[in-house]
Amino acid sequence: MLFNKPIHEITFEDVVKFCEKMVPEGKQLDYKYFLPKNNEKFAKSIASFANAMGGTIIIGVKDDKNDSPTPPFTGIPFQYKIRNKIEDIIQTYIDPVVFVDINVCGNSHGQMFVVVNIPQSNLTPHLVGKMKRAYIRTGQSSRPEIIVHPDKLPWLLDHRKKSEALRHILLDKAGKHFDNYIKSLSLRSDSQKAVLAVSLIPMYPQEPLLDYHDLRPVMEGLFPGGQTKTVQDGITKLGDKDISMLELNSYGLIYFKKVLVPNADNAVLNFADLEQDIRVFFKTATNFNRHIAFGGPLSFRFTITNARGVEVFYNDKRASVLEDFIRTDCIYTSSKIELDMDNISEQILNKTAWALDIGK
Repeated sequence: MLFNKPIHEITFEDVVKFCEKMVPEGKQLDYKYFLPKNNEKFAKSIASFANAMGGTIIIGVKDDKNDSPTPPFTGIPFQYKIRNKIEDIIQTYIDPVVFVDINVCGNSHGQMFVVVNIPQSNLTPHLVGKMKRAYIRTGQSSRPEIIVHPDKLPWLLDHRKKSEALRHILLDKAGKHFDNYIKSLSLRSDSQKAVLAVSLIPMYPQEPLLDYHDLRPVMEGLFPGGQTKTVQDGITKLGDKDISMLELNSYGLIYFKKVLVPNADNAVLNFADLEQDIRVFFKTATNFNRHIAFGGPLSFRFTITNARGVEVFYNDKRASVLEDFIRTDCIYTSSKIELDMDNISEQILNKTAWALDIGK
């Protein structure tokens, strides 16, 4: 997530401000001063991002020996047909075609930057040129793109089925961590009414986005105090005033689970509490995404299980829940969540309120 706004809203000044941060090139960022004359080489850059974690190419910026942008950040002379040129290169040299977002950011002095956003693709592998070679982005200055090693091919073949399997494994493991936490509390089996689970994870996880050792300071920055426990590739924070668990994983998973009604003898749910939990989750997810700097698609899942028979109230409405299982699945980007957090939260809450028979 390089810019905190949709790509079509990025201005010339936004690119200048971003470059002034001196963010070096990496697995999800590439600077180019001009559109390369070697069309196949440029196609290789685009395909390598699509085959890996997605990324952004900014045209009009020089970079130094450390792969950092070099001032002055004045862009390049405006070219009216550069968007068509980029689209033609993709159509000609990449199979299957990669669908990208392009924004030509001009100023009043006839200068421009071009921002090309390449999403992480589920149509992999994208092959380049007559030789039909597959490349992935490495982020290394000496070899920013490399031919896919046979060990990596399973992650790209069958449209990332292996990545989808890993996503399900990470979600299942987080759920089991919560189950083990519940067992440690020796709770009555009927005391877990209306259990909320909310998760956000890259659609196609393949490799860690940050070192697991770095998760502890991230967690402490998000939620200081309380009890933390480390798990494989992750860290959890256990609730000190409720039965809840937040997990952060080095693959980009953020997972929150909570028993909304811990007292089976008084199975009442205040919808305002659920509303607070959802809004806190999205704020936490936004801060976590800033740390992992992931710009690809994110899979969001919201569930409430074991809800039947719970009495729910909100303002002047009160109802007994008929549904035992409520679920919402969506696909977002980190920038979409950050920019439209309130609206996204409201949509999910409205849908949930309807399912709970207290429709807002």
